Amino acid sequence: MSVSAEPMSAPVREQEPSEALRPHAEDAFAEELAVLAAQDDRPRPARWKLSPWAVATYLLGGTLPDGTVITPKYVGPRRIVEVAVTTLATDRALLLLGVPGTAKTWVSEHLAAAVSGDSTLLVQGTAGTPEEAIRYGWNYAQLLAHGPSRDALVPSPVMRAMAEGMTARVEELTRIPADVQDTLITILSEKTLPIPELGQEVQAVRGFNLIATANDRDRGVNDLSSALRRRFNTVVLPLPESVEAEVDIVSRRVDQLGRSLDLPSAPDGVDEIRRVVTVFRELRDGVTSDGRTKLKSPSGTLSTAEAISVVTSGLALAAHFGDGVLRAGDVAAGILGAVVRDPASDKVVWQEYLEAVVRERDGWTDFYRACREVSA
Repeated sequence: MSVSAEPMSAPVREQEPSEALRPHAEDAFAEELAVLAAQDDRPRPARWKLSPWAVATYLLGGTLPDGTVITPKYVGPRRIVEVAVTTLATDRALLLLGVPGTAKTWVSEHLAAAVSGDSTLLVQGTAGTPEEAIRYGWNYAQLLAHGPSRDALVPSPVMRAMAEGMTARVEELTRIPADVQDTLITILSEKTLPIPELGQEVQAVRGFNLIATANDRDRGVNDLSSALRRRFNTVVLPLPESVEAEVDIVSRRVDQLGRSLDLPSAPDGVDEIRRVVTVFRELRDGVTSDGRTKLKSPSGTLSTAEAISVVTSGLALAAHFGDGVLRAGDVAAGILGAVVRDPASDKVVWQEYLEAVVRERDGWTDFYRACREVSA
């Protein structure tokens, strides 16, 4: 017996999107999505809000025929985005794989927002994620009072996405226990979720698909089984290719975060952003940008996401305890915290880098002094 794909009620939002500290993508970029939908005359897969071309344009940015500028949400190779979008238009699920800070969650959210108009059908993977988070749970008051029934069943985000023909998201898939991960195998291969307690099943309707993210450096709790991995098309998100590309990513994201926090504009501190990015890239790569000096790398990942966090915190310091302009002293403590994760080994790495590279670099005297002050 199959369960009809009746729409299930969306989660209640208790505040207006404009009041949210971190609005969902479909709320933060509602105007861009609306303009794209209005001008999008290309074929759309079933239940998609936009065509694949418009989804890629939304992520990568561009100028529409009427002159409307779509801001980039992801800065990286176009082909990666095109492959990801095309995967979602097939019956294959999408796995976004990469080291920490390569915008996997960010891309996942914006893909779901552009395809389904709703990025909230989310399962957050942890070591304690239960099977019910992917399949369904029960309202135990209803269950005890009336026994198993549809009224007592609590659908998971994945179950709702199947019934409504939408895009579900599973974050940090490799952190979920292996037996819970494998719950997805039947869903992705048969497009069916059995409910044996009721003798029923939920069959996915057209438009359903799933985006998962996984970290390929810190492998989390459990690697994916070969059976599950075969159900995904894997797209690897790379680190930014150049300093300028990473500076652009950090500047854009910090500017977005800064507006929501009433912080100064990020371009006022672009020189400090470039320094933060340079330090992170050199320590991450184990060599200076000119290729002349080999470096030891710390235990942390020093990702683009961490650079964004360091700069945002620095802007907050500049706004509340400075003159509003991002300076070396505002980012020094954040860099130290990002680099020195292991007090024993990482501190040595940082001190050697300061003395051998930063101290000798032209125009970095203020940065060196600020870092020395917080490292003392």
